[in-house]
Amino acid sequence: MESIISPSPGLGDVFAMFGGQYRSEHKLPAQQLKTMYAIQHCRTAVMGGHIDSCDNCKHKRIAYNSCRNRHCPQCQGMKQAKWVDKLASTLLPVSYFHIVFTIPSELNRLALVNQKCIYDILFKAASESVLLLSKDKKYLNAQSGLVAVLHTWGQNLMDHPHLHTLVPAGGWCEKAQCWKQGSKKFFMPVKVISPVFKGKFLSLLKDAYQQNQLKFEGEIKSLNLKSNFKKLLDTLYSKGWVVYAKRPFKNASHVIKYLGRYTHRVALSNSRITAIEEGNVIFKWKDYKDKGQQKTMKLAASEFIRRFLLHVLPKRFCKIRYYGIFALRNRNEVLLKCKKTLTYHTQKSKLTGLSWQDALKVTTGIDVTKCTVCKTGNMVTTALLQRYRAP
Repeated sequence: MESIISPSPGLGDVFAMFGGQYRSEHKLPAQQLKTMYAIQHCRTAVMGGHIDSCDNCKHKRIAYNSCRNRHCPQCQGMKQAKWVDKLASTLLPVSYFHIVFTIPSELNRLALVNQKCIYDILFKAASESVLLLSKDKKYLNAQSGLVAVLHTWGQNLMDHPHLHTLVPAGGWCEKAQCWKQGSKKFFMPVKVISPVFKGKFLSLLKDAYQQNQLKFEGEIKSLNLKSNFKKLLDTLYSKGWVVYAKRPFKNASHVIKYLGRYTHRVALSNSRITAIEEGNVIFKWKDYKDKGQQKTMKLAASEFIRRFLLHVLPKRFCKIRYYGIFALRNRNEVLLKCKKTLTYHTQKSKLTGLSWQDALKVTTGIDVTKCTVCKTGNMVTTALLQRYRAP
């Protein structure tokens, strides 16, 4: 059995070695097939590329194109940097809270079969809960906002849908035309958010069921019966739902640095894969049930691929969304009022309009236009390599 222990293997190696067999044994959706192909061939000759030559010492360098698939662990760095750069011009100079909304495990199978519908409901229920309570006179009595990022996985790659949200410690008071600062601990108790979130989510779920927006296949086929679906709802209503608020950030710069790690993260980074041997994939993971201990897990390649593919999102599904004062429709009015009140000058983008080479230099200090051999010459593209297209 072929093995890779060093140099460090990656997700593309797993698909190259075992993807063909997995595809032959499973009927996969087009989006999953496209993702597997892209990751397997990312930055290889299949994707095409170009040849650069030094105008001084004539050194040549071949560079292959990246796949640009949003599930690829090699293609998120620049996207993340550009998103963070753009966000810096939006956030306000106030404290922020990181709130995580999680749905019960009983909904995991339903979510996998109905990804777009269930994830849309998750976004809607979480955002409406925060915005509704922020307007309540008992709490903030102002319009707040949030940035929400969807994650669907746990460290063991199993399905674990949850939202990471960023909420400012305050909001805009339209009546007084001022920024209203919230409590340092939070302007609403988590114990209050949880039941509101649960109620909104289950109400939206019932509406989706009544409007025949849900599919019931495989293990959840029995939920097509009203009696069985009602039992599921009863179980979900009886449970306590998890909404977790982490300690506040001091300022926007801390927020941007922290949230940037969440936005373009994929289910598994290449650095977590330690070996591929004897038909198994070995990877590192944190066991949060054991005080976050770093451990290793060995999975059969087919099970590893199955788990990774659980997290391939539907085509064009938006995994980062903005609400309240951060919503696009409010940025040119409400958000500008907030900035004016807080005497905050918008931070200018550092990356807008730059080529990828210049953007890379700004974010990493690496200048790919300079020759790495003579150190003085410039690398100039002298030939294009066509992308391989299967017959």
